[in-house]
Amino acid sequence: MSTSKSAGTMKNKKKHSRPGVTGRRMLYIMLGVSLLLIIFLVVAYPLVMTGAPRTAVIRIPKGATEITVRDSLVRHFGDEYAGIVMRAASLRRIDYGRRHGSYEITEGTSPLSAMRKLTSGAQTPVRITINGYRSLPLLLQNVADKFEFTVDSLAQALYDKDFLDSYGLTPDNAMAIFINDTYEVYWSATPREVLEKFGKNYRYLWNEDNRAKAAQLGLHPEQIMIIASIVDEETNARSEKGTIGRLYINRLHKGMRLQADPTVRFAIGDFTIQRISNEDLNVTSPYNTYRNDGLPPGPIRTIDKRTVQNILDSKPHDYLYMCARETLDGTHNFAETFDEHTRNALKYRQTLDKLGISR
Repeated sequence: MSTSKSAGTMKNKKKHSRPGVTGRRMLYIMLGVSLLLIIFLVVAYPLVMTGAPRTAVIRIPKGATEITVRDSLVRHFGDEYAGIVMRAASLRRIDYGRRHGSYEITEGTSPLSAMRKLTSGAQTPVRITINGYRSLPLLLQNVADKFEFTVDSLAQALYDKDFLDSYGLTPDNAMAIFINDTYEVYWSATPREVLEKFGKNYRYLWNEDNRAKAAQLGLHPEQIMIIASIVDEETNARSEKGTIGRLYINRLHKGMRLQADPTVRFAIGDFTIQRISNEDLNVTSPYNTYRNDGLPPGPIRTIDKRTVQNILDSKPHDYLYMCARETLDGTHNFAETFDEHTRNALKYRQTLDKLGISR
C-alpha cells in the first residue's frame, strides 16, 4: 500500500511540474528570439535594408588599399553607407590591390551587395561608343579618358608596327580599325587590350567572304574602308551608299581623280562648308582628291560597317559623276557623262544662289 501511494504522489508531482517547465522554455525561446531580433537590427538590418543614396562608379586602382576604397565610397555615398560596406568587407580580409577595376553601385544597392561586388572582382564594363569621329587624336583622347592609362600610351599601342601589321594597316590608315559601334571593355584593361577589342570587330567585318568581295572589286580591305569613310560623309541616305561607293571605284579604275568634296573639307578642317570654292579646291593636302590621284592616305572619319557592306554588295553601274540634288534633301543626281553632270551641277548652284548660300 505504501509503495502504491508513493508512486501516485510522484506521478502527481510530475503533472504539476510540466506547466512550470513549459513556461520557462517559452521564456527562453522568447528571449532567444528577442536576442536574434536585436542582433538583426544592429548587424543584419543595415547590411540588407540600407540602400545606396545614388548611382556611382567606384574605381579601384592598382595597388589600392582599404583606405583607398573607403575614401572612394565616402566620396560618393557618405560616411554611414561606406562604413557599413567596409565593416562587412573586413570579414573577408580582402587584398584590394588585387581588385583593380571599375565597379558600378546603383542607387538602392544594399551594403551587402556592394561589398560582394567590390570583393569578388565583378567589374562593370566601360562602354565606348564610336560614331562618326573625324579626328583620330580626339577619338584617342576620348577613349583614354575612360580608362586609367594615358592617351600617349594608347597612341603608342595603336601605332605599334606589329599591331598594325596584324590587321594589314599602317599609321596613315590606322583610323580604319575604329568601326562605328558600342564596345564594352573592363576599366583595368591595358591599351593593347582595348585596341584588340576594336580589332576584333574589324576582323569580324573583314571575314573571308568580304575579303573575297573586295578582291573582286580590285581593292584591299583598307582601301574599301577609305572609300566608305568618304561615302559616309557624302550622304546619310542608306539607299545611295552602295551607288556612291561604286562610283568612286569606277573613277579609280579609269584613272580619274575622285574629286570628292568631303576630302577637301577634311583637308581644310571645316565640315560645315556647303559650297566648295576654287580656293578650297587648291588647298595643299594629301587628302585633297581634286589635286591628288588615287585614294587619300587614310579614312576621313570612323566608318559604319553597313556602308562597307553596301559597297561590297553594290550592283555594277556606269556612273562617273554625282552632284547634290537641287532639292537639298541630302540625295544626289548621278550621271555617266560630264555634260549631264554639268547640267545637274548648274541646277544645284542655282538653288544655292537663290538661298544666298555662298559658303
